[in-house]
Amino acid sequence: MRLGLTSFGGPVAHLGYFRAEFVERKRWLSDQAFADLVALCQFLPGPASSQVGFAIGLARAGPLGALAALTGFTLPSALLMLLAGLGTTLLVGPAAGGVLHGLKLAAVAIVAQAVFGMARTLAPDGARAIIAVMAAGLVALIGGGFAQIAALTVGAMAGLLLCPSVARIRVDLPVRVPALVGTCSLVAFFALLFGLPLLVRATGLPAVHAADAFYRAGALVFGGGHVVLPMLQENVVQSGLVDPGRFLTGYGLAQALPGPLFAIAAFLGAILNQAPNGVAGAALALAAIFLPGLLILVGVLPFWSALSSSPPVQTAMKGVNAAVVGLLAAALYNPVWTSSVASFMDVALVIAAVVSLLVWRVHPLWIVIALGCMGLLGSLAHA
Repeated sequence: MRLGLTSFGGPVAHLGYFRAEFVERKRWLSDQAFADLVALCQFLPGPASSQVGFAIGLARAGPLGALAALTGFTLPSALLMLLAGLGTTLLVGPAAGGVLHGLKLAAVAIVAQAVFGMARTLAPDGARAIIAVMAAGLVALIGGGFAQIAALTVGAMAGLLLCPSVARIRVDLPVRVPALVGTCSLVAFFALLFGLPLLVRATGLPAVHAADAFYRAGALVFGGGHVVLPMLQENVVQSGLVDPGRFLTGYGLAQALPGPLFAIAAFLGAILNQAPNGVAGAALALAAIFLPGLLILVGVLPFWSALSSSPPVQTAMKGVNAAVVGLLAAALYNPVWTSSVASFMDVALVIAAVVSLLVWRVHPLWIVIALGCMGLLGSLAHA
């Protein structure tokens, strides 16, 4: 719970907090074991920092420990995002509109920072830069959820062809999961991924529609919390479940809070345009977006040692990670930029915020506060 209240800065920073707490201070894990857990969770779709915390809890105290770790890390930010979602219905008038516009500009700057940072680490050479550009172009030209899945698939194939293979040393993880449990988890992961859309068509129930949208977003996110943006935009905004402006407002607010960025699901679930929304919608959205990452983590744990030493798997994932950079770059333009930037002053504020983040290393929290205040002042000046 303490880490859930104090872990600002996104997935990479969260992992730094985890290492300091569980490797250096408590000595629950060795550096090698922690590094291999991180490698596994970066390899899989889902919220990497939450998956690492879940796995550490599982290794330490079994299934109940895993549940306690996930709850403690997620609950603070989820509750704050729920309260923010419930409070947006009270935000009316020019002043509130100015603040919300400032938060949307903050989202532009923070996504731009994520694109630059991920490009440096996930597409550092010419081959992977080409894969990223191809993925961005594919999504921009075709659009839709199919284009995102196609971009990840093309990225994996291109990785096998273009990226050099480096075999990893086989390492045994400190987490023990029976093979039968792992297999059942994988079956459940894919059954829900392909079965929920069919259930939506068969029943037409709004709750099933919402569960499907958030589950698919959580199941297809590679590369960190920021990549949930294009997936959620496709599944939640374009389907009409959430208004675009309120979606970006929530994304901006999420940058100011500790804990996993996936907690934005609580905000979005609370403001759904159809029932269930409010507290019930937030609970449904949180469960649906976190479930696939946990299912596939438990499913792969028994087999990870063999997978991690396979050069083809590693090269394919290099391509997938490069494609993720392209997905996020495409989302930076549409919907983030197109839905937020409306004037030359907006452009200037976004540039100043990006420079502050990249050059002066200003914490995103201060960017959110500053641009929210700038939006308020702008609205008051035009009142």
